[in-house]
Amino acid sequence: MAPVGYGQSIAASPAKAPASTAPVFVLHAQKIIDKATLRAVRWSGPESGPPAVPGKTIALVAEDLRNGGILGVAQGAREAVSVMGWTLKVFDASGSTAGRANAFAQALAAKPDGLILCGSDALENNAALAPFASQGVPIVGWHAGAKPGPIAGTPVAMNVSTDPLEVARVTAMAAVAQSNGHAGVVILTDSKYGIAMAKANAMADVIRACKECTLLEVRDLAISDSGEKMPAATKDLLARYGKRWTHTLAINDIYFDYAIATLTKAGVPNKGLSLLSAGDGSAAAFLRIKAKTYQTGTVAEPLKQHGWQVIDELNRLLAHRSVSGFVAPVHLVNAANIAFDGGDKFQYDPANGYRDIYRRIWKP
Repeated sequence: MAPVGYGQSIAASPAKAPASTAPVFVLHAQKIIDKATLRAVRWSGPESGPPAVPGKTIALVAEDLRNGGILGVAQGAREAVSVMGWTLKVFDASGSTAGRANAFAQALAAKPDGLILCGSDALENNAALAPFASQGVPIVGWHAGAKPGPIAGTPVAMNVSTDPLEVARVTAMAAVAQSNGHAGVVILTDSKYGIAMAKANAMADVIRACKECTLLEVRDLAISDSGEKMPAATKDLLARYGKRWTHTLAINDIYFDYAIATLTKAGVPNKGLSLLSAGDGSAAAFLRIKAKTYQTGTVAEPLKQHGWQVIDELNRLLAHRSVSGFVAPVHLVNAANIAFDGGDKFQYDPANGYRDIYRRIWKP
């Protein structure tokens, strides 16, 4: 990958779909979007499990609390521990190597009964997880690997997440449907994270499979550098592709926070470029979608629900039970459904009764 100053171009090829790849048809894409935008989808998670194990202290190592997704999960976990009668201690790594080392050290010194790895890659941080595992501390992750479930080769018993590949496909399908199969796409990702690259590759596969769509570029730009480097990256992309660039697919909403001013200054009309995010459904993303300011969709994670789930998974482990393994369905927030399922509070909080269901499980 050759450096371009503010990020790296992983792929800058307008290649069409290979012969072996089935074409993605617009009607098929629209059917997928119709399903992903349904409101108040019925709860499909656990309905039974162990009651709350009393008096536990949980450490949550957050990769970066400036990230709306990580913050939302931490907020949900705090809600859940108040129901459990537990204590939650949050340690913010602030998105840096030094901050991460400090957060793990502080979390270990707190002698927790359970650990939540929130937004950090488990394999990359495996050495830091080892002391917790050696002391028998159960570990649950959120967006700690490329897919939901246990993370092989690490002590993470459950990675809570929607299916990132399905999230990515829905995001890319939205571009196909919006453009009537003629999208010119730039993908933004961060190669430091396995889950980010899994999403980027899945989005690229969908666009390549769309016969009349064009994959302009996949750009590697660290989330932690987005504030500093995204304005220049946006300016460069406009210069390179002009009106050929019709859609941006990003692995996180945060990239768009720092692109809007550049787009506005360049005179790009709101309908001239569609921004779609494969996570996580930040408040800023909801505001942009509601105002119809460039961003047209975000595949929002049920962040607070995930916060409750990580606590439930830890409770199961502390009770010497298996994790539930629940994977929440994918939900695309757009202008048509943004007023529902928590959208009035600028978040995706499914109206499926999950809080009451978890309370019944924990306090039978």
